[in-house]
Amino acid sequence: MGAYARIETRTAKVARIAEPFGTMMKSMLPSSHRRPPLPLDPQAPLLGQIGSLEVRLARSKDEIRAAQELRYRVFYEEMSAKASPIQKVTRRDRDAFDRNCDHLLVLDRARGGETAGQIVGTYRLLRQSQALHTGGFYTAQEFEIDGLVARHPDKRFLELGRSCVLKDYRSKRTVELLWQGIYAYVVQHRIDVLFGCASLAGTDSAALAGPLAFLRDNAPAPEAWRVAAVPSRRVPLPADAVCLDAKRALGALPPLLKGYLRLGGYVGEDAVVDRQFNTTDVLIVLPFENIKQRYLTHFGGEATRTAA
Repeated sequence: MGAYARIETRTAKVARIAEPFGTMMKSMLPSSHRRPPLPLDPQAPLLGQIGSLEVRLARSKDEIRAAQELRYRVFYEEMSAKASPIQKVTRRDRDAFDRNCDHLLVLDRARGGETAGQIVGTYRLLRQSQALHTGGFYTAQEFEIDGLVARHPDKRFLELGRSCVLKDYRSKRTVELLWQGIYAYVVQHRIDVLFGCASLAGTDSAALAGPLAFLRDNAPAPEAWRVAAVPSRRVPLPADAVCLDAKRALGALPPLLKGYLRLGGYVGEDAVVDRQFNTTDVLIVLPFENIKQRYLTHFGGEATRTAA
C-alpha cells in the first residue's frame, strides 16, 4: 500500500458513518497536499476600479468556490474542456493547487445580488513561497520551470494561471483591470519574475503554425530566461514554419497574451498540447525589470489608480 495505511473492512464501515466523506478523502492525499490553506483576508482591499468594475483578492472560501464555478463555465461549458466525473457533479474547476493560491477577482457591482454573482473574471496567483506547500508550480507539468527558478536564486517568482473572463466582459477595460490587480500584487510581494502558461485555442499545431511562428520570431527568450517544454509533452515548431501575416497573427492572440508581449514578456521554447483543456500552451516569462516606465505609471506608482 506504500504511503497509505491499511484500513480493516470493519473499521472502514464505522469510519464512513463517523467521518464526513471529504475528511476521509483528505487523509488519503499526500502530506504536501494536506497542509492548511493560506489564510484569507476578509478585509482584502480593492486593488483597482474602473466604473462599476472592481479588482481585488478573494476574501472567503465562498468567493474561491464562485471563481472555480466561473472557471468551469468558461473552460468546460464554453470552451469544451474535458471535465472529470467529479467536476461534472460539482460544476467547479478545481485542483490541488487552488488551496495554496491567491485568487484575483474582477467584480461588476452593477450586476447586483450576492457577491458571488458579481464575479466576472478571475486569475490564480501562486507565489514561489506558496509553491512549497503544493510540491511545486502547476506550470512544471508542461515546462521545465524548476531549472529557471534554480538559475535565479535571488529572484522571487510568481506563477499566473487559470485566467478567465465571462464572454460579455472580454474587453480592454477588464484586461486592464486584471493587469492593475496583478501589478498591485507584484508590488506588495516584491515579485521579480512573472510566468505562466498562455493558451491558444485548439490542439492542431499545424493550424496554429502562424501564431506560434510569430511568437517564436518576435518574443524569443535570451539564454538566461530560456525554458524548454517537458520532453514527453514537447511539440516542436517546424524550423521552416513562417508567419506570413504578422498583423493577423498578433490579432489572433488572446488579449492577456498580447498584454504579456507589450510589457516585455518572453516566449519559451516550443509548445505543449493540453488535451484536457483543448488548447496549445506556450510559456511566458516576464521579468519585472522589463516593464517600461510608462506602463508602471499607467498602473499607478503605488497600484492605487482608479478611473471613472
